[in-house]
Amino acid sequence: MEWWQVLLSVLGGLVLLWLALIAALAWMSRGKSEKITLVAALRLGPDIVRLTRRLVSDPTVPRGVRVWLVVLLGYLLMPIDLVPDFIPVIGYADDMIVVALVLRFATRHAGPDALERHWPGTPQGLNALRLLAGLD
Repeated sequence: MEWWQVLLSVLGGLVLLWLALIAALAWMSRGKSEKITLVAALRLGPDIVRLTRRLVSDPTVPRGVRVWLVVLLGYLLMPIDLVPDFIPVIGYADDMIVVALVLRFATRHAGPDALERHWPGTPQGLNALRLLAGLD
């Protein structure tokens, strides 16, 4: 496989994951009075990355949460994967499941105060994260 094919597969997988996240947010917020906007959904990825970094560096967050977030980072950076990432869609599905489970654990165990203190985005983005983590 050529380098550009690998790059194209990675970018395609990321776009599909992003669309799946937006679809999940739309579906989960259908019964709520406050709908999640497309802008909030698009900003959610970078905001979650910054939130993760801030939670890991905060000594008041429980050690178990920080350890799991560091393990998640190591898993995502590891070149060997459960399902190879060059397989379209399925290659990123395992990563998406692992990320969702660890973020759900971290947001539930860090507590709402830590989330509000470290959330870098908009209040609507924080509501979207709470919705995804099952906190609302």
